[in-house]
Amino acid sequence: MHQQQQKQSILTEEDLAGTILADLKRVVREYVTAATESTCPDIRQLFTKLTDSTLALQGQLFNAMNQANMYNTSSPALRQELDKQAKQYQQTKQKTNQFLQQNLGQQQSQTMYTPQMQQSGQYQQGSQTHYM
Repeated sequence: MHQQQQKQSILTEEDLAGTILADLKRVVREYVTAATESTCPDIRQLFTKLTDSTLALQGQLFNAMNQANMYNTSSPALRQELDKQAKQYQQTKQKTNQFLQQNLGQQQSQTMYTPQMQQSGQYQQGSQTHYM
């Protein structure tokens, strides 16, 4: 009887898969936060790649859980509501892009930053070179 208790897991496969899925979702949020807060393009790219690979893994686990009836999806949303949300997000995206084009276009002509400049301890602002 003692051997049977050792073989039995405390958590079921469904519970383990659900825990891993929740952790993958959390990791994606952390990677996205790191990517959006990064000022170095190389680090931003690294976290973007990590986000993409973690999302792929999360999607594979979700599909496996869904096929094994281990995942209960929420009730289906109304098509109208989805269309409304998609339109709002598209408008927000357009406004953000316009804002970025207006503001980054001005900043790029004032400050040129590359990771190589940071390593060498210098950067250029306008026509002046600054050493850090």
